[in-house]
Amino acid sequence: MNILQSLRSFIRTADAGSLAAAARTLGISPAAVGQNIARLEAHLGVRLLNRTTRQLALTERGALYLAQVRHIERDLQRAQAAVTDPDATPAGRLRIASSAAFGRHVLAPLLPALQQRYPRLAIELLLTDRSVDHAHEDVDVSFRIETQLEEGLVARPVAQVPFVFCASPAYLADAGTPRSPEDLREHRCLLFRHPLDGRYLHWGFTRDGLHFDADVQPALVSDDIDALAAMAANGGGITRLAAFVAAPYLARGELQPLFTAPGGDEARAAPAPMRLFLCVSDRRDLTPKIRALLQHVVDALPPAWRVDIDHP
Repeated sequence: MNILQSLRSFIRTADAGSLAAAARTLGISPAAVGQNIARLEAHLGVRLLNRTTRQLALTERGALYLAQVRHIERDLQRAQAAVTDPDATPAGRLRIASSAAFGRHVLAPLLPALQQRYPRLAIELLLTDRSVDHAHEDVDVSFRIETQLEEGLVARPVAQVPFVFCASPAYLADAGTPRSPEDLREHRCLLFRHPLDGRYLHWGFTRDGLHFDADVQPALVSDDIDALAAMAANGGGITRLAAFVAAPYLARGELQPLFTAPGGDEARAAPAPMRLFLCVSDRRDLTPKIRALLQHVVDALPPAWRVDIDHP
Protein backbone atom coordinates (compact mmCIF):
# COMPACT_ATOMS: atom_id res chain seq x y z
CA MET A 1 0.00 0.00 0.00
CA ASN A 2 1.20 3.50 -0.83
CA ILE A 3 0.60 5.04 2.60
CA LEU A 4 1.22 8.63 1.47
CA GLN A 5 -1.25 8.27 -1.41
CA SER A 6 -3.84 6.80 0.95
CA LEU A 7 -3.29 9.61 3.48
CA ARG A 8 -3.69 12.25 0.80
CA SER A 9 -6.96 10.67 -0.36
CA PHE A 10 -8.28 10.54 3.21
CA ILE A 11 -7.28 14.12 4.06
CA ARG A 12 -8.68 15.59 0.84
CA THR A 13 -11.94 13.68 1.23
CA ALA A 14 -12.37 14.75 4.84
CA ASP A 15 -11.75 18.39 3.90
CA ALA A 16 -13.84 18.41 0.72
CA GLY A 17 -16.74 16.34 2.08
CA SER A 18 -16.98 13.99 -0.88
CA LEU A 19 -14.96 11.50 -2.89
CA ALA A 20 -15.68 13.40 -6.12
CA ALA A 21 -14.40 16.71 -4.77
CA ALA A 22 -11.28 15.05 -3.39
CA ALA A 23 -10.69 13.32 -6.71
CA ARG A 24 -10.72 16.66 -8.54
CA THR A 25 -7.96 18.08 -6.33
CA LEU A 26 -5.88 14.92 -6.63
CA GLY A 27 -6.35 14.38 -10.35
CA ILE A 28 -7.58 10.79 -9.98
CA SER A 29 -11.00 9.11 -10.15
CA PRO A 30 -13.46 9.00 -7.23
CA ALA A 31 -13.20 5.21 -7.33
CA ALA A 32 -9.45 5.41 -6.83
CA VAL A 33 -9.91 7.78 -3.90
CA GLY A 34 -12.39 5.36 -2.31
CA GLN A 35 -10.01 2.45 -2.81
CA ASN A 36 -7.13 4.35 -1.23
CA ILE A 37 -9.24 5.14 1.84
CA ALA A 38 -10.44 1.54 2.09
CA ARG A 39 -6.83 0.33 2.06
CA LEU A 40 -5.94 2.81 4.79
CA GLU A 41 -8.87 1.69 6.95
CA ALA A 42 -7.88 -1.94 6.44
CA HIS A 43 -4.29 -1.12 7.37
CA LEU A 44 -5.38 0.64 10.57
CA GLY A 45 -8.17 -1.76 11.40
CA VAL A 46 -10.64 1.09 12.05
CA ARG A 47 -13.34 2.89 10.10
CA LEU A 48 -12.36 6.50 9.39
CA LEU A 49 -15.39 7.64 7.41
CA ASN A 50 -19.07 6.84 7.56
CA ARG A 51 -20.42 6.71 4.01
CA THR A 52 -24.01 6.73 2.81
CA THR A 53 -25.42 7.39 -0.66
CA ARG A 54 -26.09 11.00 0.36
CA GLN A 55 -23.32 12.05 2.71
CA LEU A 56 -19.91 11.31 4.11
CA ALA A 57 -18.73 12.09 7.64
CA LEU A 58 -15.73 11.41 9.86
CA THR A 59 -16.08 8.82 12.57
CA GLU A 60 -14.82 9.73 16.04
CA ARG A 61 -11.60 7.83 15.37
CA GLY A 62 -11.41 9.34 11.90
CA ALA A 63 -11.49 12.87 13.35
CA LEU A 64 -8.76 11.95 15.82
CA TYR A 65 -6.62 10.43 13.07
CA LEU A 66 -7.12 13.43 10.77
CA ALA A 67 -5.86 15.81 13.46
CA GLN A 68 -2.66 13.77 13.78
CA VAL A 69 -1.87 13.25 10.08
CA ARG A 70 -3.12 16.42 8.40
CA HIS A 71 0.33 18.02 8.10
CA ILE A 72 2.32 14.92 7.16
CA GLU A 73 2.33 15.53 3.40
CA ARG A 74 3.35 19.17 3.70
CA ASP A 75 6.00 18.32 6.29
CA LEU A 76 7.46 15.72 3.94
CA GLN A 77 7.60 18.28 1.14
CA ARG A 78 9.32 20.76 3.44
CA ALA A 79 11.78 18.12 4.61
CA GLN A 80 12.69 17.30 1.03
CA ALA A 81 13.15 20.99 0.23
CA ALA A 82 15.37 21.43 3.31
CA VAL A 83 17.89 18.84 2.12
CA THR A 84 17.67 19.71 -1.56
CA ASP A 85 20.08 22.09 -3.21
CA PRO A 86 18.31 25.49 -3.17
CA ASP A 87 19.50 25.94 -6.75
CA ALA A 88 17.97 22.64 -7.84
CA THR A 89 15.85 22.65 -10.97
CA PRO A 90 12.21 23.38 -10.04
CA ALA A 91 10.08 20.29 -10.50
CA GLY A 92 6.81 18.71 -9.43
CA ARG A 93 3.29 20.00 -9.15
CA LEU A 94 2.79 23.72 -8.64
CA ARG A 95 -0.81 24.69 -7.79
CA ILE A 96 -1.25 28.46 -7.88
CA ALA A 97 -4.28 30.42 -6.69
CA SER A 98 -4.71 34.02 -7.77
CA SER A 99 -7.14 36.88 -7.62
CA ALA A 100 -9.13 36.53 -10.83
CA ALA A 101 -8.05 39.67 -12.69
CA PHE A 102 -4.33 39.34 -11.97
CA GLY A 103 -4.41 35.66 -12.83
CA ARG A 104 -6.29 36.20 -16.07
CA HIS A 105 -4.39 39.22 -17.38
CA VAL A 106 -0.88 38.75 -15.97
CA LEU A 107 -0.19 35.22 -14.71
CA ALA A 108 -1.88 33.16 -17.42
CA PRO A 109 0.18 34.69 -20.27
CA LEU A 110 3.41 34.17 -18.27
CA LEU A 111 2.99 30.56 -17.16
CA PRO A 112 3.63 28.81 -20.49
CA ALA A 113 7.15 30.28 -20.63
CA LEU A 114 7.79 29.21 -17.02
CA GLN A 115 6.72 25.64 -17.78
CA GLN A 116 8.82 25.58 -20.94
CA ARG A 117 11.83 26.78 -18.98
CA TYR A 118 11.23 24.13 -16.30
CA PRO A 119 9.54 21.23 -18.14
CA ARG A 120 9.45 19.08 -14.99
CA LEU A 121 6.91 21.51 -13.50
CA ALA A 122 3.21 20.62 -13.70
CA ILE A 123 1.36 23.91 -13.21
CA GLU A 124 -2.27 24.45 -12.26
CA LEU A 125 -3.85 27.90 -11.98
CA LEU A 126 -6.94 28.54 -9.83
CA LEU A 127 -8.65 31.92 -10.38
CA THR A 128 -10.92 33.19 -7.64
CA ASP A 129 -11.54 36.31 -5.55
CA ARG A 130 -12.77 34.30 -2.58
CA SER A 131 -10.60 33.25 0.34
CA VAL A 132 -8.54 30.18 -0.58
CA ASP A 133 -7.41 27.77 2.14
CA HIS A 134 -3.93 26.59 1.17
CA ALA A 135 -4.01 23.38 3.21
CA HIS A 136 -7.60 22.30 2.54
CA GLU A 137 -7.48 23.13 -1.18
CA ASP A 138 -3.97 21.78 -1.75
CA VAL A 139 -2.63 25.15 -2.93
CA ASP A 140 1.12 25.72 -2.95
CA VAL A 141 1.11 29.48 -3.39
CA SER A 142 -1.36 32.30 -3.93
CA PHE A 143 -1.20 35.82 -5.35
CA ARG A 144 -3.45 38.17 -3.37
CA ILE A 145 -4.32 41.82 -3.14
CA GLU A 146 -4.05 43.47 0.26
CA THR A 147 -7.72 43.02 1.19
CA GLN A 148 -7.36 39.23 0.72
CA LEU A 149 -4.48 38.80 3.20
CA GLU A 150 -5.21 36.57 6.18
CA GLU A 151 -3.59 35.93 9.51
CA GLY A 152 -1.30 32.92 9.40
CA LEU A 153 -0.07 33.41 5.84
CA VAL A 154 3.46 34.47 4.99
CA ALA A 155 3.02 37.33 2.51
CA ARG A 156 5.81 38.80 0.40
CA PRO A 157 5.18 42.03 -1.55
CA VAL A 158 5.49 41.51 -5.29
CA ALA A 159 4.17 44.63 -6.99
CA GLN A 160 2.41 47.96 -6.65
CA VAL A 161 0.15 48.16 -9.67
CA PRO A 162 -1.27 51.58 -10.60
CA PHE A 163 -5.02 52.01 -10.62
CA VAL A 164 -6.52 53.88 -13.57
CA PHE A 165 -9.74 55.85 -13.21
CA CYS A 166 -11.38 55.94 -16.60
CA ALA A 167 -14.55 56.31 -18.63
CA SER A 168 -15.57 56.18 -22.27
CA PRO A 169 -15.12 59.33 -24.39
CA ALA A 170 -18.87 59.31 -25.05
CA TYR A 171 -19.69 59.33 -21.31
CA LEU A 172 -17.24 62.16 -20.61
CA ALA A 173 -18.55 64.20 -23.54
CA ASP A 174 -22.05 63.92 -22.09
CA ALA A 175 -21.36 64.11 -18.32
CA GLY A 176 -18.18 66.19 -18.23
CA THR A 177 -14.72 65.27 -16.96
CA PRO A 178 -14.09 65.23 -13.19
CA ARG A 179 -11.05 67.30 -12.19
CA SER A 180 -10.66 66.05 -8.63
CA PRO A 181 -11.80 63.03 -6.58
CA GLU A 182 -14.42 65.24 -4.96
CA ASP A 183 -16.11 65.62 -8.35
CA LEU A 184 -16.79 61.87 -8.51
CA ARG A 185 -19.87 62.21 -6.30
CA GLU A 186 -21.60 63.90 -9.24
CA HIS A 187 -20.90 61.03 -11.66
CA ARG A 188 -22.14 57.56 -12.43
CA CYS A 189 -19.65 55.22 -10.73
CA LEU A 190 -19.09 51.54 -11.51
CA LEU A 191 -17.97 49.70 -8.38
CA PHE A 192 -16.46 46.31 -7.60
CA ARG A 193 -18.25 44.29 -4.91
CA HIS A 194 -15.88 41.90 -3.15
CA PRO A 195 -17.31 38.35 -3.21
CA LEU A 196 -15.65 37.52 0.11
CA ASP A 197 -17.73 39.85 2.27
CA GLY A 198 -20.05 41.68 -0.13
CA ARG A 199 -18.62 45.14 0.47
CA TYR A 200 -17.63 47.66 -2.17
CA LEU A 201 -13.91 48.26 -2.66
CA HIS A 202 -13.17 51.88 -1.77
CA TRP A 203 -11.62 54.24 -4.28
CA GLY A 204 -8.49 55.35 -2.48
CA PHE A 205 -6.37 58.44 -3.14
CA THR A 206 -3.41 60.12 -1.51
CA ARG A 207 -3.06 63.89 -1.23
CA ASP A 208 -0.21 65.67 0.51
CA GLY A 209 0.84 62.36 2.05
CA LEU A 210 -2.62 61.57 3.46
CA HIS A 211 -4.89 58.74 2.32
CA PHE A 212 -8.61 59.30 1.75
CA ASP A 213 -11.49 57.51 0.03
CA ALA A 214 -13.56 59.26 -2.61
CA ASP A 215 -17.24 59.77 -1.88
CA VAL A 216 -19.02 57.88 -4.66
CA GLN A 217 -22.49 56.55 -5.37
CA PRO A 218 -22.75 53.21 -7.22
CA ALA A 219 -24.62 53.26 -10.52
CA LEU A 220 -23.49 49.79 -11.67
CA VAL A 221 -21.91 47.07 -9.54
CA SER A 222 -20.20 43.76 -10.33
CA ASP A 223 -17.99 41.17 -8.65
CA ASP A 224 -15.99 40.83 -11.89
CA ILE A 225 -13.57 43.56 -12.91
CA ASP A 226 -13.69 42.65 -16.60
CA ALA A 227 -17.45 43.17 -16.54
CA LEU A 228 -16.94 46.65 -15.07
CA ALA A 229 -14.40 47.45 -17.79
CA ALA A 230 -16.89 46.42 -20.48
CA MET A 231 -19.65 48.47 -18.85
CA ALA A 232 -17.43 51.55 -18.72
CA ALA A 233 -16.31 51.11 -22.33
CA ASN A 234 -19.97 51.09 -23.34
CA GLY A 235 -20.78 54.39 -21.66
CA GLY A 236 -21.84 53.13 -18.23
CA GLY A 237 -19.82 55.68 -16.26
CA ILE A 238 -16.51 55.97 -14.44
CA THR A 239 -14.70 52.95 -13.04
CA ARG A 240 -11.35 52.10 -11.44
CA LEU A 241 -9.24 49.42 -13.15
CA ALA A 242 -5.83 47.95 -12.47
CA ALA A 243 -3.42 49.12 -15.15
CA PHE A 244 -3.15 45.63 -16.67
CA VAL A 245 -6.94 45.54 -17.16
CA ALA A 246 -7.23 49.09 -18.45
CA ALA A 247 -4.31 48.98 -20.90
CA PRO A 248 -6.03 47.42 -23.96
CA TYR A 249 -9.09 49.64 -23.59
CA LEU A 250 -6.91 52.74 -23.37
CA ALA A 251 -4.85 51.63 -26.38
CA ARG A 252 -8.01 51.20 -28.48
CA GLY A 253 -9.41 54.54 -27.32
CA GLU A 254 -12.47 52.88 -25.76
CA LEU A 255 -11.62 54.33 -22.35
CA GLN A 256 -10.00 57.63 -21.42
CA PRO A 257 -7.86 58.00 -18.25
CA LEU A 258 -8.78 60.58 -15.62
CA PHE A 259 -6.73 62.60 -13.10
CA THR A 260 -3.65 62.65 -15.31
CA ALA A 261 -3.38 66.33 -16.34
CA PRO A 262 -0.61 68.36 -14.61
CA GLY A 263 -1.58 71.02 -12.10
CA GLY A 264 -4.65 71.34 -9.87
CA ASP A 265 -6.15 68.95 -7.35
CA GLU A 266 -6.04 66.00 -9.72
CA ALA A 267 -2.22 66.11 -9.76
CA ARG A 268 -1.97 66.34 -5.97
CA ALA A 269 -4.57 63.59 -5.45
CA ALA A 270 -3.01 60.44 -6.86
CA PRO A 271 -4.86 57.11 -7.03
CA ALA A 272 -3.54 54.73 -4.38
CA PRO A 273 -1.92 51.69 -6.06
CA MET A 274 -3.00 48.06 -5.79
CA ARG A 275 -0.51 46.18 -3.60
CA LEU A 276 0.01 42.58 -4.65
CA PHE A 277 1.51 39.80 -2.52
CA LEU A 278 2.77 36.26 -2.98
CA CYS A 279 1.53 34.11 -0.08
CA VAL A 280 2.58 30.73 1.33
CA SER A 281 1.57 28.91 4.48
CA ASP A 282 5.06 28.85 5.98
CA ARG A 283 8.48 30.33 5.19
CA ARG A 284 9.69 26.78 4.62
CA ASP A 285 7.27 26.60 1.67
CA LEU A 286 9.46 29.01 -0.32
CA THR A 287 10.85 26.07 -2.29
CA PRO A 288 12.85 26.32 -5.54
CA LYS A 289 9.72 26.03 -7.68
CA ILE A 290 7.97 28.86 -5.81
CA ARG A 291 11.08 31.04 -5.89
CA ALA A 292 11.31 30.39 -9.62
CA LEU A 293 7.67 31.44 -10.06
CA LEU A 294 8.22 34.59 -8.00
CA GLN A 295 11.32 35.64 -9.96
CA HIS A 296 9.66 34.84 -13.29
CA VAL A 297 6.66 37.04 -12.48
CA VAL A 298 8.69 39.93 -11.08
CA ASP A 299 11.04 39.93 -14.08
CA ALA A 300 8.04 40.24 -16.42
CA LEU A 301 6.46 43.21 -14.61
CA PRO A 302 7.07 46.80 -15.69
CA PRO A 303 10.00 48.14 -13.63
CA ALA A 304 7.83 50.86 -12.08
CA TRP A 305 5.55 48.22 -10.55
CA ARG A 306 8.23 46.02 -9.00
CA VAL A 307 8.96 45.56 -5.32
CA ASP A 308 12.39 44.40 -4.15
CA ILE A 309 11.66 40.73 -3.42
CA ASP A 310 14.98 40.26 -1.66
CA HIS A 311 14.17 42.99 0.85
CA PRO A 312 10.36 43.07 1.16
